[in-house]
Formats: sequence, structure tokens, C-alpha cells
Amino acid sequence: MNGFVLAGGKSSRMGSDKALLELDGHPLIDIALGKVRALGMQPQICGSRPDLTKYAPAIPDNFPDRGPLGGIEAALTVSESEGNLFVPTDLPLLPVEFLAWIASRAEATGAVATIPIFGGRYQPLCGAYSRRLLAGLRFSLASGDFKVMTAITTAAAALQEPIDAFCVESVAAALMPRSWPAELPMQEWFRNLNSPEDYVFLRTMAGHDAAGANRRDPIS
Repeated sequence: MNGFVLAGGKSSRMGSDKALLELDGHPLIDIALGKVRALGMQPQICGSRPDLTKYAPAIPDNFPDRGPLGGIEAALTVSESEGNLFVPTDLPLLPVEFLAWIASRAEATGAVATIPIFGGRYQPLCGAYSRRLLAGLRFSLASGDFKVMTAITTAAAALQEPIDAFCVESVAAALMPRSWPAELPMQEWFRNLNSPEDYVFLRTMAGHDAAGANRRDPIS
């Protein structure tokens, strides 16, 4: 399985480049890349961002200005692996253990898409996708449909293959105690970094070391 980091969009609501904002002295792009590396993968950055190549190789979009869907399509185009894990830059509190669990689940099921649902909402930017989706995603992009979840659903339907969308809360309740990290409440894992207020909150969260999540403590 290959690992990719979605570098984020234009950061218009934030007012500054989210990828280069720092938590615990580390840029968010570096935190996300470190988590992928902790899984034994050599990550690449999705997005036409030559300014980020000092952190990892960057893959230019084949469909510019199409948001994260363009980044996913470009990554699947260059990937030599059937399975591909995607991690967004602006969800810096995602535990490595959770990402390892997604990767393991995707490899075990062979599903074309493995997507967590948290709080009743799909989280398609943190998931695993098969290269089999590539033709369908290209069709959506060429048709002007840039919504990630819609494009993935349409591509999977064209293949007549189901999506593996799982409820994070239900899986956590079924696991053995201490199978998932407990140092940070689950509701914080998917706290998206969109505004300066979000950034202030993340920086002031007592006792959390986002960069420290780069360690690997995989789930069996």
C-alpha cells in the first residue's frame, strides 16, 4: 500500500497556508507525512505544491483547481499499488493507530474504498482507495463534479463494487480495551483545521503532542 498526504486547498478561510502552520514546532505537512512514514510507507504529497518538495515528493494535479478529488486522482495515476492510503494535512489529531487500522482493514477486505464515518458524517479525505476507481474519478472530474464522496460513490457503482464505509464509534465499541489510543477523545480526531479559531484551539489543547503521534504503535 502506498501513502499520500493531501496538502489542502487554498486555505481561504484560514488566511494562511494550512500546510505550513505549526503544532508543537512542526509544520502540519510534516506531521501528516510523519504519520504515513510511521506506517512503513514512503509518502508523497498530493497537489501542485513545488514549495513543499523539501518535505516529500509532490504530485501535480492532472485536473488543476479541482480540490482534493484532483489530488486523489493524480495520486492513483502514479501509484504502483492497488491499495492507497490518504491522510489530510488539516486533520492533525488523527492517531497513527487509527490510520494503521484503516490500512489493515482495506488490505483485508480488498474494497475499492474504505471510508470512516464519524458523527454521522463521511470522512472521505481520510481513507483508502483502490486504483480501480481511477477511470470513474477521471470521468467525474472531466464532467465537472468535484465532490469527493459523490465521485467515489459513482465510480464504485460503475464497477458494481460496494464501498466499505464503517462507523468509527461502533468499531471502537467492539474492540478490546486499549486497542485504540485513549489519550485523546475520539471526537477530537476529526477536528478539522479551517479557521484561525480552530488553530488557536489546537495549539492550546493541554497535554496533546501532535508531533508525537508520529510513533508507530500499530493495531493487530
